[in-house]
Amino acid sequence: MSGLLIDPDDTRFRLGAQTMDHVHGEFIALINAMAEADQARFLEMFEHLVDHTVAHFDQEDRWMIETRFPALQEHRSDHRRVLSDLGAIGRRSTRGKLAMGRAYVRDYLPAWFAVHAVTMDSALAAHLNANPGS
Repeated sequence: MSGLLIDPDDTRFRLGAQTMDHVHGEFIALINAMAEADQARFLEMFEHLVDHTVAHFDQEDRWMIETRFPALQEHRSDHRRVLSDLGAIGRRSTRGKLAMGRAYVRDYLPAWFAVHAVTMDSALAAHLNANPGS
């Protein structure tokens, strides 16, 4: 896994919900690419990360509402916290505090994703698989 922040082959992140697994793969690839990006590219990629994450969370929100996912509020609250962090870190990064953005992407997001994926997202994936077409 040399140089990668998140191992794309880590089976913990394959949750058995095809669309979710695909989006998680995109997220992992983006985080890993950001680790190697120069300053200008990092800022551009950070914007893409925010857009990708908003779309990702919006899709999960729709699934949770449509299938009456019991842990909707907890899952949604975790998403909102990350989106708030991304907004604050993004603003600081564009004002010249790039080290803060890099530290967030390098240190916080991989650890957060590992926990979120194997707890909240795995519960959602199991719920979606148990309630197809809801």
